[in-house]
Amino acid sequence: MITRITIEKREIFAEGHEFPITGAYEKLVGKVYGEVDAKNPLNKVIVNLDKAPTNSRRRVEYWADLYILKPLDMERGNKKIFFDPPNRGGKHILALLNDAPQNNDPTTLKDAGNGFLMRQGYTVVWGGWHGGLSGKNFVVMDVPVATNRGKEIVGVVRTEIVADEAGVFSMPLSADPRIASYETASTDKSAASLTVREKSYEARMPIPASDWEYAACDKDDTGKNLIRPSTTDLYLRSGFKPNHIYEFIYPGKNPQVLGLGFAAVRDTVSFLRYETKDKAGNQNPLAFGKNGTGNRRAYAWGRSVSARFIRDFIYHGANEDESHRQVFEAVCPYVAGGGRMFLNYEFARPVTSSQQHNDQADPELFPFAYNVLRDPQTGRKDGIMKRPRTDPYVMHVQTSTEYRQKRGGLVHTDGKGKDVVVPEKVRIYMISSAPHRFAPGLIPKRYNSQNLTNPLPHGEVLRALMVAMDQWVCDRTPPPPSQIPRVKDGTLVPSDQKHTGFPNIPGVRYTALFNRQLFLDYGPNLLRGKIEIHPPKQIKKGEYKILVTKVDADGNDLAGIRLPAIRVPLATYTGWNLWIEGLAEDELCGLFGSYIPIARTKEERTKTADPRLSIEERYKDHADYIQKVSHAARALVDDRSLLPEDAERIIEAAKRNPVFAPI
Repeated sequence: MITRITIEKREIFAEGHEFPITGAYEKLVGKVYGEVDAKNPLNKVIVNLDKAPTNSRRRVEYWADLYILKPLDMERGNKKIFFDPPNRGGKHILALLNDAPQNNDPTTLKDAGNGFLMRQGYTVVWGGWHGGLSGKNFVVMDVPVATNRGKEIVGVVRTEIVADEAGVFSMPLSADPRIASYETASTDKSAASLTVREKSYEARMPIPASDWEYAACDKDDTGKNLIRPSTTDLYLRSGFKPNHIYEFIYPGKNPQVLGLGFAAVRDTVSFLRYETKDKAGNQNPLAFGKNGTGNRRAYAWGRSVSARFIRDFIYHGANEDESHRQVFEAVCPYVAGGGRMFLNYEFARPVTSSQQHNDQADPELFPFAYNVLRDPQTGRKDGIMKRPRTDPYVMHVQTSTEYRQKRGGLVHTDGKGKDVVVPEKVRIYMISSAPHRFAPGLIPKRYNSQNLTNPLPHGEVLRALMVAMDQWVCDRTPPPPSQIPRVKDGTLVPSDQKHTGFPNIPGVRYTALFNRQLFLDYGPNLLRGKIEIHPPKQIKKGEYKILVTKVDADGNDLAGIRLPAIRVPLATYTGWNLWIEGLAEDELCGLFGSYIPIARTKEERTKTADPRLSIEERYKDHADYIQKVSHAARALVDDRSLLPEDAERIIEAAKRNPVFAPI
């Protein structure tokens, strides 16, 4: 429960700009203080909660940051909370739904972007759930350390360290400076091991203990390396090779009770939605109306890490508060793929995100689907949605990238390569050929990648789906049917080029790689949140069947929500890209995807033997192109995959497209 809420800062947002209907907004910044009873059945799922220190009431305490954008006059809002679990402490919902610049302290009118959420009337809330995190304007949480009756808990920790550039000699044991490291319990190097490999599926090569130290490397004023002993850093004498995977296994101590993040979000949103005052008598800052609260609905939206948090939140039963009320009526996990969170474990590391090349220390495990299914590895039955009374409506949205990098196909297949029926309360959408990472105005570049990065914007799809999700909850209007690649219609296929149909584009390699999900043994207490085999052992060479998307003659996805840029193409857009030579060449490169422009003329494409029709072969002239874009946009509006205002923006952008300017 929330025992105390404090608002430390209150100010007018966006210079008092009057958004249509809703009016002006204000910003509130503060903290919530809560406590949890480890004996409550709803809390027993939290790993090591029974080993955390308690107060005089025998409750485990925590605090979490709280950040709110709300209508100045709450009666003019839509009386709905939209909660964005911060991604590694960052606020993303305005950037993705409002096309706003990324800013962890939204203050100005520019930070409101196109004002979508404000024009809809939402109260936007961010609340801390991630313990051990730090950074400027980050939304964080403070959680206790578990002990064994007052004695330090020591356990084996496995971490993967990947340096982005040359000249790096030390890294925190967490592999990320934003998150606290588990301190080594012993500096005896014989109790630890360090290996390196350039590519994910290569053999691990041992690094002698003489080549590394528990130490940090700093620079003096002359640029000389200064080495100091450190129990939370790893120093490599020769330096970390860029993009190589260093796996460090060592005895760590003092695990935090990170699973309290589920309770913090549950209790914060439940308090804001249902209560008028905290236990100390402080008023709910969102309270209004005759009944003292007035907030009729609560939704959640999360991106990537925070989307996986939402899936795990539902899986662990946190959508039921301690008074047995539903917390969120609908949620939208965006670009989560098939993953949940490395959160509710002893010695967890929730900042990680498993990809084909790196972060394989993140145990993204069964269940992957919302359905209750049988695990192909263990035979155990489980699913994310298994509590009909409190399970929310779900709009699961993913891009093409998730099918390669995040095992997205497992969300709607059985792990053996067969489609499963999407549950009644769930919709799953793939945004065709879109990248996991995008930002408004993104310009294609090469980030050590073989191809230009994919700039395909798709915030407009997210906006349309959020309108449909709201209608689903409020008046039970069914949203658009799921739009995903499926085995039965031949659009979800094995990854080799023959099955996907990816064209032989000059200068573009196709490796058929994807992020595998092996059958792994993590030890007998995995379901109790303890990983005891490091690294985990593969079981009889078994693995889940991962399928990817089939493409058209241009290399663009056939299934899913196909934006006008895909229906009326000027380029090939993919969810995958590849690393360059020297940086794990030909492994999947990050989460950017690829952008491969189509030749402007038939002569140009003939010279390079490009199988894709040129622009002049596709469109009679610029007017013909605009007409085709307009028809595509209208079809998406009719399907409720695009709002009319966004369709107009897309058409106007087509009119300004410089591709059709005279050469």
